[in-house]
Amino acid sequence: MAGRAEEGAALPADMVAGRPGFKRQVTQAAAMALVYHPGPVPAAAVDADPVPVASRFPAVARPPMSRAGAGQVRIIGGRWRNTRLPVPDLPGLRPTSDRVRETLFNWLLPALPGARVLDLFAGSGALGLEAVSRGAASACLVERDPALAAGLRASIARLQAQAQIQVVQDDALRWLAAPGADAPADIAFVDPPFADGLWDAVLQRLPARLAADAWLYLESPAGQAPALPAPWALYREGGSREVRAALYRRTAATLPGDLHAVSNA
Repeated sequence: MAGRAEEGAALPADMVAGRPGFKRQVTQAAAMALVYHPGPVPAAAVDADPVPVASRFPAVARPPMSRAGAGQVRIIGGRWRNTRLPVPDLPGLRPTSDRVRETLFNWLLPALPGARVLDLFAGSGALGLEAVSRGAASACLVERDPALAAGLRASIARLQAQAQIQVVQDDALRWLAAPGADAPADIAFVDPPFADGLWDAVLQRLPARLAADAWLYLESPAGQAPALPAPWALYREGGSREVRAALYRRTAATLPGDLHAVSNA
């Protein structure tokens, strides 16, 4: 395209952001593909918010894993920080992004030490493994797909974390409906396949597996908020263009009830 700086080439020093005399050279990569114009850059182009909030975008199905991240997941904090673990490259699989995950675990920071974690629809295991890396006492990862479950077990063996992390190869709804002998979870991650619309069914069965004051993290398509019973309180909300990420807190008074008593949409 005429007027676009070549990749890696420095833009004229006196034309960067329309500021004459600005001497620092900026490459196209560093300027995120800034287009050279023979004049000052319009203020709107400089001041515009580069990441609109999720509510400005229509709900979309979860996209597949990007090719840049296909085949691996990175633990971003804690004792296994920067450890990269292989993940089967399956259609529709996309681990929670590093940015969303970092935000989530900043929210959960006070609750993580010693917590018991439940990761439903575990997929890559990014959430459950990250939680244990950052101080959770244990995690139960429930995943239906045999290839993903086998990959999770291999990753846990590599981390030498078999004593802390359990993998259950089962359908999440069937597992939730079965009697549970384990101690109730303090933190639950629920990130089901978006196209299956499983939030209501999961939320009806989940309370029996949770502590009275548990935390619940939900992912859903951007702009869509599953309805939760009244005793669940929305604590934080964020996400990306494709995903709504929300953290809820369950109070000690929570009892199973009408799932649609309150909608946080």
